[in-house]
Amino acid sequence: MTGSPAEVKLVSNAMANATRRKIMAMLVEKERTKEEIEQAVGGTMLDYHLQMLKQAGLADTRGDRVLITDFGKNFMETKSDKPAETKKDLAGTRPLQVVDLRQLLPCIADSSKFRIIARFEPPLEGALKLLEPLFPRARYSDRIGALIIQRGNILITIYSTGSVTMTMIKSEAEAREVLEDLKKTINEAIAKGVTPVPREKVKVDHAEIYQYLPRTDCQICGEQSCYAFAIKLVGRETEIDKCTPLLEPRYATNLEHIRTLLEYL
Repeated sequence: MTGSPAEVKLVSNAMANATRRKIMAMLVEKERTKEEIEQAVGGTMLDYHLQMLKQAGLADTRGDRVLITDFGKNFMETKSDKPAETKKDLAGTRPLQVVDLRQLLPCIADSSKFRIIARFEPPLEGALKLLEPLFPRARYSDRIGALIIQRGNILITIYSTGSVTMTMIKSEAEAREVLEDLKKTINEAIAKGVTPVPREKVKVDHAEIYQYLPRTDCQICGEQSCYAFAIKLVGRETEIDKCTPLLEPRYATNLEHIRTLLEYL
């Protein structure tokens, strides 16, 4: 999740309901079955409530089981804990170490690649926001307390709590290589102890947006082709939500990439 107005609205709507807040509180404790949730909150509109949480990126389902996502965990932590105070420089920040890495399910967009969760220690907390200038394609999200970095097709999210997620990873070896490179870049900045100098952002063009669209030319968005839609997106003449096929679960990773790219315009 990248913090666009549409995503903020989805999260706000999902958490505005008392039943869904209770479900999230249950999931923070541990993964649950639908039967367990139904016993606690009732069966009325349960599927609807779960769908709302899934659309907001807060929860997910695996068969009959319901679990909280990494984004959902971080969201709940920011609601229960005092937000980390942003530092003025990196002085006193301790160097990072990669302490955990595990491979999750294949990416929805490409079953030959994986979504990885890892962890940096110690958590960067308030210093994380200062690291945005280190990367040509990076954006810090105050809403989720995370630094979102794009490297080619790989999308990396580093949370202030220390958790790291990566999509479109080919293998565990590639994941470790990316993590080590991130660690090296960040630790070099920490060793200097000052805020990194902002660097020029890499520009995004419509051809790059186009590669993540469904490319079916279905015209549901009102444009003659996906390529024309990409041009309008870059020109801020249309909204990404008008491409309704892109909102389907199989395009979840593609949508995440496009939302990130649009933030760089």
